[in-house]
Amino acid sequence: MAWTRDQMAARAAKELRDGFYVNLGIGIPTLVSNYIPAGMSMQLQSENGMLGMGPFPYEGDEDPDLINAGKQTITELPTTSYFSSADSFAMIRGGHIDLSILGAMQVAENGDLANWMIPGKMVKGMGGAMDLVAGVKKVVVVMEHVAKDGPKLLHKCNLPLTGSRVVDLVITDLGVFSIDKHGSGGMTLIELADGVTLDEIKSKTEGSYKVAPGL
Repeated sequence: MAWTRDQMAARAAKELRDGFYVNLGIGIPTLVSNYIPAGMSMQLQSENGMLGMGPFPYEGDEDPDLINAGKQTITELPTTSYFSSADSFAMIRGGHIDLSILGAMQVAENGDLANWMIPGKMVKGMGGAMDLVAGVKKVVVVMEHVAKDGPKLLHKCNLPLTGSRVVDLVITDLGVFSIDKHGSGGMTLIELADGVTLDEIKSKTEGSYKVAPGL
């Protein structure tokens, strides 16, 4: 059985650590905030100028002035702080964010990432992804394993790149891959979703990868 979106988010939450400053991308990554371990002290940062985001509001409690970078309504905490978008990106570009969890359209076996546009389709803007993958200490991608037109884990991305050799970990609905983005180790399958077989992974993955011992 492939992981659901919530199960993928719960697996991504295992990458969180005490004291981390974390940026969550739109889509599945926003669900990670629902799985922060109890007692863990970490801060969620948003490109639009907010540090210390609370959980999603209950219906009827929404404040239209409180949104994340994906335009979803959120809540604040007693420790929440606000600042300009310029200051937010200074945090990101200055290497002060420990972890970014974001979605992707394609990831290459060397850690290349494509997640900001498809040629010929309207693009509202590149958002903060290019800055995030260049400035954040660790990049985790959460995405479906395959698209309608085929695999998303490739030898080489054929969509415009967001960043070159930037991805450390990929969590799909079928399993988890680590990537040696600065060395020659390439991509390694380190976990399987419950009930998913190595043969299924192989049939749905174009990129080259090793299989961790014990799988």
